[in-house]
Amino acid sequence: MELILIEDVAGLGYKNDIVSVKKGYGRNYLIPQGKAVIASESARKVLAENLKQRAHKLAKIKADAEELAAKLAPVALTIATKVSATGTIFGAVGNIQIAEALAKLGYEIDRKTIVVKDTVKEVGSYTATVKLHKEVSVEIPFEVVAEEEA
Repeated sequence: MELILIEDVAGLGYKNDIVSVKKGYGRNYLIPQGKAVIASESARKVLAENLKQRAHKLAKIKADAEELAAKLAPVALTIATKVSATGTIFGAVGNIQIAEALAKLGYEIDRKTIVVKDTVKEVGSYTATVKLHKEVSVEIPFEVVAEEEA
């Protein structure tokens, strides 16, 4: 079953992509949730016209994402967290903590666009990927250190 995505769906595609999915996934989840429409001939024509009209706007959005990626490239974060005597973190460091650390540096990044591949449960160096646009992403190294007790 071919569908046109109305919004970004993680693991499937981005807005205005034409994707092939199993019938049950399309009929029971994507269409009722308003995330996709059936890719009929008329819907494809409407999509093509909309994309043509939005081409320059999308180019500007991509240029802005590339500019932000260039600013984020030299950034290296240090995240202080509570650590046990063995060096294990209480809880885990995830995209929320990385988004907060970036916000302290003046970069407002949506936490949903930050992907941490490994589960961060120990002190050490890791990398996170920030997906700014479907074609633009940047890797940000971060180091997890023990929080200084006062």
